[in-house]
Amino acid sequence: MLSVKLNEEEALAILYPEGALSKEDFERVSESIDPFIEKSGKLNGILIVVENFPGWDSFEAFSSHIKFVKEHHKKVKAVAFVTDSPLGSVSEHVAKHFVSAKIKHFAYLDFEGAKMWIAQEAKN
Repeated sequence: MLSVKLNEEEALAILYPEGALSKEDFERVSESIDPFIEKSGKLNGILIVVENFPGWDSFEAFSSHIKFVKEHHKKVKAVAFVTDSPLGSVSEHVAKHFVSAKIKHFAYLDFEGAKMWIAQEAKN
């Protein structure tokens, strides 16, 4: 399950993965944030908040994740991985070669630092 909290005032989506991610999770996130992006033209940031990354429930789910990134990366200024998972650091270094959004990894307990970084990136 992938819960999403959309903060329209800050143009910020906060994603909370809980258990292995499914294809439907990414469809649900798109349905939640796409109308806001269409209305405002962009999203200042996405925060992905999870202590340890749960993975995907299938290859189809992984493919949906890649499709989601491909369709949204030019509409999002910054992505913060707020996690203690080693995948956070790896994602920061790998993803920046494939997406236009700024990407940064934060420790799981540094949610506020991640929000402040996205707010600063939105000003640039």
